[in-house]
Amino acid sequence: MNDTLEKLSQVLEARKQADPASSYVAGLYDKGLDTILKKIGEEATETVIAAKDENMPQVIYETADLWFHTMVMLAHLGAGPGDVLAELERRFGLSGIKEKAGREQK
Repeated sequence: MNDTLEKLSQVLEARKQADPASSYVAGLYDKGLDTILKKIGEEATETVIAAKDENMPQVIYETADLWFHTMVMLAHLGAGPGDVLAELERRFGLSGIKEKAGREQK
């Protein structure tokens, strides 16, 4: 893996200080969490449609949009890709069935 997610995370953090009129991401932050979440829902739906059509170039494009907007949400909430990667690392080697059962018991 390369450091693209970390570089993007740094840009997203910097956009928190940008003028909403000058930056798409700053505009999302300014509009708030509900707007960011709506974008994630929109991008998730577009990803599902592309996958259902088995249109691989569109699947990749829409997945990139989905990841991007998810990272905007994480940054808005004070988290980043490192937090998600740490959770994935925690789950590595753990049975999905056991992991899910552990979540249901909490």
